[in-house]
Amino acid sequence: MNALLAFARLIDALTERIGRIALWIVLAATLISAGNALARYTLGASSNAWLEIQWYLFGALFLLAAGYTLKHDAHVRIDVFYGRLGPRGRAWIDLFGGVLFLLPMALLLVWLSWPMFYEAWTTHELSPDAGGLVRWPVKLLLPAGFALLALQGLAEIIKRAGVLTGHLTMHESPGENG
Repeated sequence: MNALLAFARLIDALTERIGRIALWIVLAATLISAGNALARYTLGASSNAWLEIQWYLFGALFLLAAGYTLKHDAHVRIDVFYGRLGPRGRAWIDLFGGVLFLLPMALLLVWLSWPMFYEAWTTHELSPDAGGLVRWPVKLLLPAGFALLALQGLAEIIKRAGVLTGHLTMHESPGENG
């Protein structure tokens, strides 16, 4: 179990680093959006490429930060019963939810989105809009984002198993305390 917990800590470190990068994506998207609006309304000039990069960055933010959100237990949760349970009960729910729902969903989406990325990559797909961008980078975000979410889901499953086996407390479990 100690080796698995060490592996979970490595995933946590990767997720944390990617989450910190995602913070900069917010700034970049904001600056590009403001610059594009300023150019459009003051100079009467705009570009489809500037609009598309905003969309790409917005997608990147959500896809790359999904694992970070899971790690910090900041995702949306319907807390009807969960909050009333003790640490072991919450660990069981998180464990089963991760194994039965999160991992299968994330891995299925990696599998389904990879061919879409691969086709865009091999055909050098471009936006149909004049002056638009290549499409493969944004399509790569789908399998990459869901793969990162699956990795963090695996780390959370390992940590919850650590709680249930007594190797970790919910308080020690990264993600439970931010």
